[in-house]
Amino acid sequence: MMFRRTLNQMFTSAGLVVVAGLLPFAAAFAQTAVVPARTIYPGETIEGSMVNVVEVTNPNLAGGYASDVGEVAGFVSTRTLLPGRTIPVAALREAWTVERGKPVDMVFAGNGLVITAPGMSLENATAGALVKVRNMDSGIIVSGVVRADGSIQVLTK
Repeated sequence: MMFRRTLNQMFTSAGLVVVAGLLPFAAAFAQTAVVPARTIYPGETIEGSMVNVVEVTNPNLAGGYASDVGEVAGFVSTRTLLPGRTIPVAALREAWTVERGKPVDMVFAGNGLVITAPGMSLENATAGALVKVRNMDSGIIVSGVVRADGSIQVLTK
């Protein structure tokens, strides 16, 4: 790596001994990047087996890329990711908790009463997002917050 050679040259010219051609603390500067093992298309959920972790050898590489598999596993690509290229974190999104047109459970809770009803999400959303959902029994559209289990907590006025 060019950066390590330059530091080694600086230290040896200053009269310091460098062990095995590398600075002892040069490993602290080593960075890694996550790159696809194959082409990943938009909308595809990334699994750990679809990526490799490689050492960054270009000191001029712009930041903003994933450096650990945990940063990309389970996320969905928003654009085509090419093999051997770094994966920009901005090119990933969380997987949808609820999807437009798919059935969901609507939950209304208040005054010690809990009512559930079948509904259909009218939007894609992740947990915590506000969405509109159609009650399948009455056809009425209500708003609610997506819960982590994929149900919708209906909002009251």
